[in-house]
Amino acid sequence: MEEAIAKMLRGFRSFRNSYFKGDNALFEQLKHGQHPKALVIACSDSRVDPALITESDPGDLFVIRNVANLVPPYEPDTRHHGVSAALEYAVRGLEVEHIIVLGHSDCGGIHALLSRTPDRPAGEFLDTWLDLAEPARRVVEERFPEAGKPLRRRACEEASLLLALENLLTFPWIRAAVETNRLALHAWYFHIETGRLFGFDRERDDFVEFENEKLHF
Repeated sequence: MEEAIAKMLRGFRSFRNSYFKGDNALFEQLKHGQHPKALVIACSDSRVDPALITESDPGDLFVIRNVANLVPPYEPDTRHHGVSAALEYAVRGLEVEHIIVLGHSDCGGIHALLSRTPDRPAGEFLDTWLDLAEPARRVVEERFPEAGKPLRRRACEEASLLLALENLLTFPWIRAAVETNRLALHAWYFHIETGRLFGFDRERDDFVEFENEKLHF
């Protein structure tokens, strides 16, 4: 057996021993259903696990993961919409109280977005998916035309988070829940190199590290 699979199975045995041996109140409760308070839209990147970063227990988070943690706009047609279906279930079915879009540094999806050209698309399916973040790329190109690649990448990673919040509000049932204060939207940015977490502060119009206690999310 490959070591990668063996490691996963060892981890499962440890998980089972921790949560299913003896009298475990958590899974005794969870076997009757889930009631998460937060939905996290995160990147598929293997380094950014929302539950691990926040030390959340099973049942705490409803999670959507995709390349570059993107959110499509509201498009009620007959096509397949995995992210939109999960949003609908979380907001209208589970009635989560928070939606957190979690981005991160060194995002491969954003790097592909910034690197692609008409003659060099990102990939067969990836290119169309990254079109969702094209408005963020244009904003960065307009604001930082002479900036180096690291600054432009981080600016685009952050801009794509704000674009995701805008797209969330195109869903009428999300907007209605936000306007009645039943639902709150958040943009978070995890810096992999330093292990720091930032949140978008609406009053400052900027991403501010969570170490600061006087933030306005």
